[in-house]
Amino acid sequence: MKSSKFSELQIVTILKLAENGMPITEVCRSNGVSSATFYKWRAKYGAMDVSMLSKVKQLEAENNSSKRMYAELQLDHDVLKEVMTTKW
Repeated sequence: MKSSKFSELQIVTILKLAENGMPITEVCRSNGVSSATFYKWRAKYGAMDVSMLSKVKQLEAENNSSKRMYAELQLDHDVLKEVMTTKW
């Protein structure tokens, strides 16, 4: 998947411009963004500010770490289960 040329901080700033009353078409034109992209960003980052954005990134990193730990434990469990069911 192609990464965005805009950082999340820039995206939130662009969304704040529209919230402050600037017409969406003008926001899109001045920042070189299509209206479809703007509406996707608004759906994803709509009510966030910078502090909330950093909190979300921290929670996503923690969630990924937990998923990795669970996958490793599940793999260990499956291996032990296989060993226990094998007749020697």
